[in-house]
Amino acid sequence: MFIPPLPSQPIPLCAAAIAVIAASTDIVARRIPNALILFGLAASLVVHLWLQGIVMGAGGWLAGGMTGFALLIPLYLVRGTSAGDVKLLLMIGTWVGPEMILAVTLATFVIGGAWSVAFAVLNRRGTQLLLNLRIIMQGGLSAARAGGAGTKQQLVSIGSLPYGVAIAAGTVGVLFAAAVAV
Repeated sequence: MFIPPLPSQPIPLCAAAIAVIAASTDIVARRIPNALILFGLAASLVVHLWLQGIVMGAGGWLAGGMTGFALLIPLYLVRGTSAGDVKLLLMIGTWVGPEMILAVTLATFVIGGAWSVAFAVLNRRGTQLLLNLRIIMQGGLSAARAGGAGTKQQLVSIGSLPYGVAIAAGTVGVLFAAAVAV
């Protein structure tokens, strides 16, 4: 996997710290507070403006955020994740930029997918997981064909996982890999 270069400090430290804080609140409260997201967005904008100037800083901030949003919103639209997770990835994207958020998202999907499969198997819900995946895939295809109408089948929860943990693990892992690659 291609790992983009590590951003200038304090970006990696701040992104990792806020991701871990978000994961811990997701574990405890099963939600990621909007106040934390707003703080992260504002802080990342200030840091980018300070490091790169108004045009480059604001442009990189916006590009990273929109990339993070675009990568997770399709999963939210088919009920595969929550809005808090989308906002968290958007906010992490504002810190690390568009190239690195791609790597973070890929790592997050691998970690979250493995965790979901293990959770389903350990709780004897593997069959329901496969059925849910089929419904999600059909829903995405049906929505594309019908202009957003989707499928009438309903997902049945196999249990709740705090996906902010997978996002934090993906963020910290990619930042660590980029730091080691230097």
